[in-house]
Amino acid sequence: MYYIGMMDSSYIFVIIGIIITLLASAHIKNTYARYDKVSSRRGITGAECARRILDANGLRHIQIRRISGSLTDNFDPRNNIISLSDATYASSSIAALGVAAHECGHAVQHQAGYVPIKIRNGIVPFVNICSHASLPLIFIGLILGWANLAMLGIVLYCAVFAFQLVTIPTETNASARALKTLESMAILDEDEIKGAKKVLTAAAMTYFASAASTALQILRLLMLVSGGSRNRR
Repeated sequence: MYYIGMMDSSYIFVIIGIIITLLASAHIKNTYARYDKVSSRRGITGAECARRILDANGLRHIQIRRISGSLTDNFDPRNNIISLSDATYASSSIAALGVAAHECGHAVQHQAGYVPIKIRNGIVPFVNICSHASLPLIFIGLILGWANLAMLGIVLYCAVFAFQLVTIPTETNASARALKTLESMAILDEDEIKGAKKVLTAAAMTYFASAASTALQILRLLMLVSGGSRNRR
């Protein structure tokens, strides 16, 4: 049996991961709140911005709908719908336009056959299976002292980390496309682009933080398994 209590020294990796995630979350919330108070000069709403970008890229078939919440914006390629949150849909702030353009960036990625997003979408079913199976295997392996079972769980859990890694270029590329489009279509002026870039950069940092947190968790689990194996010799 392995010791995995609160006083386990490897728990420091969990704490560090939580801190990194919380800092990234606080940064995006604060950055978004700052630029959500700054209205764009042209007064275009998030929904209008998204519609212009989609139409300009020949994506008139993609619908735009309003959903509740803040920073809950997303693009669903299965039904070709961009969902913009309450904070984005009817807002003309720099932050709202940056987020709306970012979601359009994902739609353009699908149209262009962008490889990372094709890989990410392709591995989703596999990652879901690994995610659900990994934790029970790890837990049972650690409790019963079955190192091989715990290691199998860790290997499966690495699929989650791989998914997070491939998500990073997908998100950063969507943001790069968004900023370029906002400038080329004159939706935002140069100084406003800088504000939108700060919002999208802060959002990207949450994906880096999630990946770092998962990597630290994997490292902790490997230490527990290797340490437990040595204790049993």
